[in-house]
Amino acid sequence: MRSNAPQSAGRSFFLRLSNPVAEVTCAAKEEGRNIAVMQGRWEHFSHEADMGVRGFGATKAAAFEQAALAMTAVIADPATIAARESVAIECEAPDDELLLAEWLNQLIYEMATRRMLFSRFAVAIDGGRLTGTAWGEPIEVARHHPAVEVKGATYTALRVARAESGWIAQTVVDV
Repeated sequence: MRSNAPQSAGRSFFLRLSNPVAEVTCAAKEEGRNIAVMQGRWEHFSHEADMGVRGFGATKAAAFEQAALAMTAVIADPATIAARESVAIECEAPDDELLLAEWLNQLIYEMATRRMLFSRFAVAIDGGRLTGTAWGEPIEVARHHPAVEVKGATYTALRVARAESGWIAQTVVDV
């Protein structure tokens, strides 16, 4: 399993990634006091020849953002990708799981057609409709060292659910 939390990496091509993204603490106010809700983070989980991506967040939208960051980290170290250009993304699906797959597949399409990598994401979800923005830059092979090409998000291990202290969004991507 590959994660942005300090731990050992699973597959050899992930060994070059060292804590690519800092964990982000989300905070909320409750009756005048600040309380920690959840730290956003992502991780990889192995799945035969493909790779699982899992995002955690205080909200469903934050978990989708972290899943997108996990997908980027399958390709390259997100810390090497500058958030220079923004790309607007909209998609719809009848349920949360299919919406996650659609979101990731839209990102894959944008990466392939624009020849870009993304390192920052903002997502808003209203029912079965997602509006989002991805920030990144054109791929520079010498600087980004892309390890693999993600071909698509699958329905394997597809899950969007409430977790103990927030949300989890996961699926397997075809590499």
